Amino acid sequence: MVWGCFAKKGVGDLVHIPTTMDKAVYEDILKNHLKKSARKLRMGSNFVFQQDNDPKHTAKTVQEWFRKNKVTKMDWPAQSPDLNPIENLWSELSRRVARRDRVPKNSKELIEILQEEWSAIPKETTAKLSGINATAY
Repeated sequence: MVWGCFAKKGVGDLVHIPTTMDKAVYEDILKNHLKKSARKLRMGSNFVFQQDNDPKHTAKTVQEWFRKNKVTKMDWPAQSPDLNPIENLWSELSRRVARRDRVPKNSKELIEILQEEWSAIPKETTAKLSGINATAY
């Protein structure tokens, strides 16, 4: 499993999750990668973070982390279909990996390939998924 984020300007970190993701693991990922990714994408501190209503996302400790770190979250309707644009980016990543000549022999190689392909996703793709004209940035 991996966690990743993106914005109109490109992709942020892609994080390998070697264990079951629970609220503590999720909070650790946010702590170590969300703001770092926002800086990498030159978003400043005034961005809106989008996530669905998965229980680990809505846990009290995670909500407290967002509050303490002054991260604005987009409201997400309860029991709504998963319309998060990152689902389309996961599909793009999957297609990119499938086109590779090199077939991973183990999970370490798979993570390396995922990282390579993730970092090669063009800004035009993330801009389109963000609903922004790719020539506007």
